[in-house]
Amino acid sequence: MSLFGNKGSVRGKKSLVIYFSRADENYAVGNIDKGNTEVIAEYIKEFTGADLFKVEPLKPYSPNYKKCCDEALEEKRQDARPKLKNYLDDISNYEVIYIGSPIYFGTMPMSMVTQLEKLDFTGKIIKVFTTHEGSGLGNVVSDVRKICKEATILDSIAIQGSLVYESKEKVNKWID
Repeated sequence: MSLFGNKGSVRGKKSLVIYFSRADENYAVGNIDKGNTEVIAEYIKEFTGADLFKVEPLKPYSPNYKKCCDEALEEKRQDARPKLKNYLDDISNYEVIYIGSPIYFGTMPMSMVTQLEKLDFTGKIIKVFTTHEGSGLGNVVSDVRKICKEATILDSIAIQGSLVYESKEKVNKWID
């Protein structure tokens, strides 16, 4: 029997979604009440029953898109590890971990790195998802591989942020 059961599926496994998402002013979609990545995280929860953990920096990014970009770029340049409002300390009860974020300058926001570096991914199954407006997966998968060395990383998905509300079935198919 394979690790994923007879169908090769991750459904039915105890799952967790670790994600960063930002509302406010976003590229190509204007001002939004819920971040694009959070919409995808909620789809995953709906389809799998996964628990959700939202990574939130202690100092939020500016609601202004340009200022947010400047802040995110400076964090990346400094290889910063921003403090978070809350930390997830233990993922030992989960088999499948979905890791999601928007693409900020080719990768995930540094607050995601802050959180992921604190966890032991040994033996975990990881599925990466991103939201973007042209960057696809960026370097997120390779960056997750560097942080989560002892995990098995399965196929990943990139969803265009302006199309998240039209992507529910695409996410459902990707889960398997």
